[in-house]
Amino acid sequence: MPDHNIAQMAHLMRRAGFGAAREELEERAAKGYEQTVEELLDPDRYGAPRIDPGILFRTFPYIESGVADRGSTRHIWYLINNPRPLEEKIALFWHTVFATGTVKIDNPLETARQLDMFRTFGLGSYRDLLVELARDPAMIYWLDNYTNHKNRPNENWGRELLELFSMGQGNYTEMDVFECARAFTGWGIAPKPPDNVGLGRFTWDFQYMPEDHDDSEKTFLGHVGRFNGEDVIDIIVRQPATARFIARHMYNFFVADEVQVPSWLHTPPRDPVAVNLIADAFMSSGYDIRSTLRMVFNSDFFKEARFQRVKSPAELVAGICRLVGDFKYPRPDLEQLGVECAFMGQALSDPPSVEGWHYGAEWIDAGSLVKRITYASEVVSSLEYPGVQAIVNNIKQKGNLSSHELVDACLDLLGSVEVYPETRDELLGLAELGGGLRWDTEESTQESTRRVADMLAVIVSTREYQLC
Repeated sequence: MPDHNIAQMAHLMRRAGFGAAREELEERAAKGYEQTVEELLDPDRYGAPRIDPGILFRTFPYIESGVADRGSTRHIWYLINNPRPLEEKIALFWHTVFATGTVKIDNPLETARQLDMFRTFGLGSYRDLLVELARDPAMIYWLDNYTNHKNRPNENWGRELLELFSMGQGNYTEMDVFECARAFTGWGIAPKPPDNVGLGRFTWDFQYMPEDHDDSEKTFLGHVGRFNGEDVIDIIVRQPATARFIARHMYNFFVADEVQVPSWLHTPPRDPVAVNLIADAFMSSGYDIRSTLRMVFNSDFFKEARFQRVKSPAELVAGICRLVGDFKYPRPDLEQLGVECAFMGQALSDPPSVEGWHYGAEWIDAGSLVKRITYASEVVSSLEYPGVQAIVNNIKQKGNLSSHELVDACLDLLGSVEVYPETRDELLGLAELGGGLRWDTEESTQESTRRVADMLAVIVSTREYQLC
């Protein structure tokens, strides 16, 4: 039987990060579940080092200038190597909710800076995060707020702030959208020098232009006043609808797959009790994301939700790289890794629309499934990776094993993977074709090593491995 503590820790690390190799799981399990939650939530307090972007820039100097890269190379590097896994996971979460893409912005530097903002503010106050988002040049350009003027309001940002970023459909009126837009007039992007082939691209900066701001009285969500953008955000975060909306997003991303966001108006939550608990924690903490996630990760509904989400391509690829120890240092083919995610349906830093990606079963179709299985099986069956070697050595230390024990050991060392009985029967049938494992001669060691690698490849090809 798998170790319950290891299985629970593997579940936590898949959801609060991108999985972990067995050695890390054992180290964290020795500290305890609640202690690990605290270390993930507050990396500054526990001295977790920050990722060194200079390592990446020395291999890909053009990434710093924003030339010839749409952001996926930098993003996948952080997903694999950030020693603060929850910081990186929350950045991906907010990137999913506040979807902003280089397809329109055409400046990867700005999407990278936005992701850095999510890493910095993503676990703090939701109110402060919304203010930072409203001031973010990438978002200002993405939703056209640079064209939102005192005498000619543009409602794009105001509408998406209410519909997709905070309250959800059915909780505001068209007049609220218009008044919200008026509150954000004058929030734009400062002038910058033109792009230069020799110098690369210049960064964008937020600029508030008081002469272009509509400072007259507004009526927003039943409140009346001469509101500016921050006033509107203060009103938004106090709404019960906002707490429920963010709670459902958190449940969908960290706990179990939900229906897609456009269906939320008419389809009740998968677990209304859990969503209400998350919303209550969000409100009672003063809209603090760290406190809310602390409640989530320590809750029974979270602990019992193992393998209830389909891995996104980013989660699949980053998780496998962390498991096998690949790309700890950048190589030229790191760029291709970002392309792998795109082939699977998730072009990092370039979501398809302001609605973001559709999570859950929609990640899987005939084409993407083939790409997922091909990538995963090729990597985990390659003995060149230290993580694969560690799995083989761990199994070797157990001594001679039966076919039954081979299957159980591989499932356990891949992160306490749980499979349906029929899947396990198929795995056992394959294992029995070669008999048990022996390590007493060089020939038997080579054969057993190959069979472990083959079994790992088969397991990551199962439907259950697509879940986290």
